[in-house]
Amino acid sequence: MLYCVQMDVKIPDSLPADRADAIKAAEKARAIEIQQAGKWPHLWRVAGRYSNISIFDVESNDELHELLSSLPLFPYMTIQVTPLARHPSAI
Repeated sequence: MLYCVQMDVKIPDSLPADRADAIKAAEKARAIEIQQAGKWPHLWRVAGRYSNISIFDVESNDELHELLSSLPLFPYMTIQVTPLARHPSAI
């Protein structure tokens, strides 16, 4: 199943910079892991925002939730999920 996922990140200003840096490093490592597993085939930055638009290719809603909630930045994200279906005119 394919999903378009928009993740907007808002790290609180009250979070110490060293802690925020550690979370961002862990986020990058986890994102690479998921991509290498083939579950996160597309990841694009939204220009001018701390946001991305991604395509996930997973077996179920539950698997998508597990992957998203495993991201270290998950507590600081607003996430919008759109299920995708093949378009009849796609080649």
